[in-house]
Amino acid sequence: MAKPTYFYGIHAVIALLQHRPTDARALFLQHNHDGNQKQDSQIQHIIELATQMGISIQYAQKDKLTALCHSPQHQGVVIHAKAQNFAEESILDELAQRPDCLLLILDQVTDAHNLGACLRTAVAMGVDAVICPKHHSASLTPTVAKVSVGAMEIMPVIAVTNLARCIDHLKQAGVFVFGTALDKTAKPLASCNFQGKVALIMGSEGEGMRRLTAEKCDELVYIPMTGNHSGNLQSLNVSVATGMALYEISRQRSHTA
Repeated sequence: MAKPTYFYGIHAVIALLQHRPTDARALFLQHNHDGNQKQDSQIQHIIELATQMGISIQYAQKDKLTALCHSPQHQGVVIHAKAQNFAEESILDELAQRPDCLLLILDQVTDAHNLGACLRTAVAMGVDAVICPKHHSASLTPTVAKVSVGAMEIMPVIAVTNLARCIDHLKQAGVFVFGTALDKTAKPLASCNFQGKVALIMGSEGEGMRRLTAEKCDELVYIPMTGNHSGNLQSLNVSVATGMALYEISRQRSHTA
């Protein structure tokens, strides 16, 4: 029997109930919740959603909720539900047909907090799907769901067996692939043209892109640093760098829309 999965946090639970309510098994709420008025309103919304779907609602002490989800950051809300599945790789064929598709590729990003933050930014910046290798990448865990503030339920995340082959497939469909790297051939981010079909590759937290992944890129880019103590791209947290890069892409594309 699969180990129970407990998702937590107000936004993560609302998103789960809105996008895959049939996966929910039971809702646990904190007795005498000490949230503010906005949180109380959101919890009431959660109760309404769960009631509509006939989901069991139970009340428990704060410590019990912490034990269930292994985190004190539950905001008084924990839900027992099926784990989130990765999206089917086949949807890339449809997405790559869009004249302005935008894909985010995360090459071996293993930290759940970084993945969650990247998903949150990806939703905000109009990314169509996130791609990652099936191995040596963070899974779609409750921590990712919480950090992404519900974005994990909205953004298709595709885990591929062979990332290099996937990139080749995208290029054959006319997708131009940018990769972030510290390389003498890399161009400043703002000097690149991000119109049309675009995929952006972000490397892992410590090593950046793997050599084979970098070799598949059509263009290498970097984020210029201007501070007195600026180092290089790798001195940025991968989720921060992803946000900066996606913002520039979004800015360019919306400016000419």
